Amino acid sequence: MEIGVSVVICCHNSAKRLPPTLAHLAAQQDCDGIPWEVIVVDNASQDNTADVAINLWSKNAPAPLRVVREERLGLMYARMKGFNEARYEIVSFIDDDNWVYPDWIRLGWEIMSQNPDVGACGGQGEAVFETKPPWWFEQFKGSYGIGAQVPNNPEITQETNPMRGAGFKVRRSAWLQLIENGFQPLLVGRQGNRLLSGEDIEISLALRLAGWKLLYDPRLKFKHFLPAYRLDWNYLRRLVRGFGISNVRLDPYRFALEGEPKTLRQKLERTWQWQVISGLIQFRRFRKTIAKLLLRQPTEGNYYVLQLERHIGRISELLRLRGLYNRWVKEIQNAPWQGIARQIIEVARRQENL
Repeated sequence: MEIGVSVVICCHNSAKRLPPTLAHLAAQQDCDGIPWEVIVVDNASQDNTADVAINLWSKNAPAPLRVVREERLGLMYARMKGFNEARYEIVSFIDDDNWVYPDWIRLGWEIMSQNPDVGACGGQGEAVFETKPPWWFEQFKGSYGIGAQVPNNPEITQETNPMRGAGFKVRRSAWLQLIENGFQPLLVGRQGNRLLSGEDIEISLALRLAGWKLLYDPRLKFKHFLPAYRLDWNYLRRLVRGFGISNVRLDPYRFALEGEPKTLRQKLERTWQWQVISGLIQFRRFRKTIAKLLLRQPTEGNYYVLQLERHIGRISELLRLRGLYNRWVKEIQNAPWQGIARQIIEVARRQENL
């Protein structure tokens, strides 16, 4: 597969957000000789997203653009459509409110070409505000996909930390290899106004289980436009509760990456029963926070309120899933696509040495 770049923009009712996103893509520099394209995935939009994309993209633009339709509402479905439609090896996802820097295409192409054992890489988002941000934004900016993706922790490296979906690049051959070997995503991602997420983390963890490395490169920069309504405290609470909901379906991947359980406790911790009982017990940690909410005391900017929202989301999803949790843990633990990356990596290295 040709080492070019397929930029995929997953869109749902994005007509108003697309113009600056496409303008920044059209302004790419120093990418002569790099084959690339833009694919707008219209994910069940009810506005004129497709027409806006086609009409805004100049015939003299540095790369071709096409619009494809995905009727199933959900960000994972849109990503899968993008993978299927991509012509090139590097699939570069950007959101409809991401404004990439002029070197985005060139840098992404260089990084992925020079690192054949990297299955996905991500960059750094910078906030652009419609209105003045609230005083608490800096503390919780990571929830908006802003800032460095790899924390200052010696146990978390660039090779292991999952990548955020905004602005991340995935090797298409790695994805196709997962699918061909039976990978089926557990997460759908955001569906319209439902603030669910985690499908990007699931892709990252699946790639790691397959044997690929992950890479964070701060040179890959993009601006993330944040409208006023997203800077509301209640919006952030809903967003974080969605993180808790999605987190449940990521447990099987984390367990599998830890290896086979060695003790009885480790085996029990990987069961739905343990997760529910221990989760309910953990509500005791939030007694003061719950009391403040019940008494309608001011809680804006309170870290523990967000932790409580995450925990509520997680427990509610656990209770909803019931028997599926244990089944998924076993399926991912024994997934046939574990360790298959070495096949592609070895071929790429031989080609590199020719």
